[in-house]
Amino acid sequence: MNATPSRTVAQAWIELRSDDPAAVSAFAVARARLAAGRSLGGLRRLRLIEVTGALPAPREVDALLHRSIQFYNPHKERCTLRFATADAAPTGAGEVLVCVTDRGGERRPGAERWWRHQTGEQADVRESVVWALRFEGAADPLAAARELALLVDRHQGLLCNPHAQTMDVTAGEIPLPWIRSDAR
Repeated sequence: MNATPSRTVAQAWIELRSDDPAAVSAFAVARARLAAGRSLGGLRRLRLIEVTGALPAPREVDALLHRSIQFYNPHKERCTLRFATADAAPTGAGEVLVCVTDRGGERRPGAERWWRHQTGEQADVRESVVWALRFEGAADPLAAARELALLVDRHQGLLCNPHAQTMDVTAGEIPLPWIRSDAR
């Protein structure tokens, strides 16, 4: 007898296997032009996809994501799944994470339709960008990350345009779910 799926959340953390041009460029600009970027030691960009709904077992979720072009390309990207806050995310020690979400653009209707077609279950699929920042010698890495992330003018901020995006910053436990919409 098959177990009935329960309403839950899966996070897919997706990162390019090769150097990410957007992260390389953002790192160079931050170090060269922004005061908050002077202590920046590393910068990575990951896509975060959250699937919320009646999900099958973790192994089946992994297989579903792996065989769909709606989520990631396994030939050029790697994917790490989380199903609980205790599950590890692909982040390094000391990294501050900035989750940047496009206002009104976080939903992925094509992926939702694909999921419904494959599983027969309705699921909400949302996507954001997570910037992983590592600072060297910053007195308050969390404050430095906020200053570096939120765009104020050409001399402050780089990763989140407050007119079109929202951001959430953490240096500790990663929320599950993390992506918020304007409706919440």
